[in-house]
Amino acid sequence: MFRKKKLTGSYDRENQIPVIRGSICTGEKVAGFKDIHTGKFTEVMVVRGDKDMQEFLGRYGILAEEIRKEW
Repeated sequence: MFRKKKLTGSYDRENQIPVIRGSICTGEKVAGFKDIHTGKFTEVMVVRGDKDMQEFLGRYGILAEEIRKEW
């Protein structure tokens, strides 16, 4: 009767790249998109584990090889 809504999103593939930002001090990871021209980072969600990472990848149709990691 009640289903969880499946969220899908999109991003500007020509001007943005998917990025995982990690904190050296706390180990916290944040998934988002970085503008290739300005360097501005747009935070989408906090990544606490593999489940959150798979949700991020699935929501935006991203392959794991496409993601850059920044510290």
